[in-house]
Amino acid sequence: MATMTETESLEGIAKALVAEGKGILAADESSGTIKKRFDSIGIESTEDNRRAYRELLFTTPGIEEFISGVILYDETLRQSSSDGTPFPKLLEGLGIIPGIKVDSGAKPLAHAPGETITEGLDGLRERLEEYYELGARFTKWRAVLSIGEGIPSDYCIWTNAHALARYAALSQEAGLVPIVEPEVLMDGEHTIDTSYHVTIRTQQAVFTELFDQRVEREGMLLKPNMVLSGYECPDQADDETVAELTLKCLTNAVPAAVPGIVFLSGGQSDEAATSRLNAMNAKGPHPWQVSFSYGRALQAPALNAWGGDTSKVEEAQKAFYRRAKFNGAARSGTYAPEWETAEVA
Repeated sequence: MATMTETESLEGIAKALVAEGKGILAADESSGTIKKRFDSIGIESTEDNRRAYRELLFTTPGIEEFISGVILYDETLRQSSSDGTPFPKLLEGLGIIPGIKVDSGAKPLAHAPGETITEGLDGLRERLEEYYELGARFTKWRAVLSIGEGIPSDYCIWTNAHALARYAALSQEAGLVPIVEPEVLMDGEHTIDTSYHVTIRTQQAVFTELFDQRVEREGMLLKPNMVLSGYECPDQADDETVAELTLKCLTNAVPAAVPGIVFLSGGQSDEAATSRLNAMNAKGPHPWQVSFSYGRALQAPALNAWGGDTSKVEEAQKAFYRRAKFNGAARSGTYAPEWETAEVA
């Protein structure tokens, strides 16, 4: 295991990632996902374009006020800014903790039509050692569960929970804080009650496996979905109901020893992801910090403003800063929806 000072301890890093008023930027899009994002603005997904876009985000003035850590993709962890500074060093210089996505994606689960298992455990110990040397101090692994007729099965839930716990134990062994991400997808017509029951079943299985595999809860973070109505459900729950059921789920499944919850945004709009996070924090205090680890919900305005045009970098950075500021406010329940249409710096 890596030798660490007290401030670099797993618990210290985990707490720093959920520091007051801050959250995590998920910039760990796979090659396929970033290509889709670039296709949407009509630019080619070349290595240099990907590097330039990530540099735009990481060099946004003042972003360290609201961003505590950044989840990187393998390619990005190895890239440098235009002045030659490796991205992990650039972020570290701002007081932002570099992290790394370490799973290799969801693949079909044997004997379970419509269900998946996340792969990437083979060779993980060695990769984690390398990532630590490259500057990463936390990791992320995403499991994906779908709601449908007869799914997710207990088989799918427990198999993914076991893999998440194996990953988390290996991360802690390497001196890296694991962000455990069991995502229950909200695609479908199911009600919010169905989302609640599937999400709590999943989270309880995950924490059972984490305990059995000796993962230190103080040195990890949970990255869950919010409990929402299925996106095609005709009866969409309001933000208050989302906040109540999500917090009820977490209270019944997540030990108080876990320093923080960092929500994924999933398919929510930028505004909805911020507003619902705000509603949860307005009901605080909670046993754990309630924060964010958003990808598209933080980046979309910046990506659209940039459009691959070097003359639009400053405009894109202002859009990114604005979105980060709103989510920073949602950490304390002080975000106001009217900011979305107001001139807020």
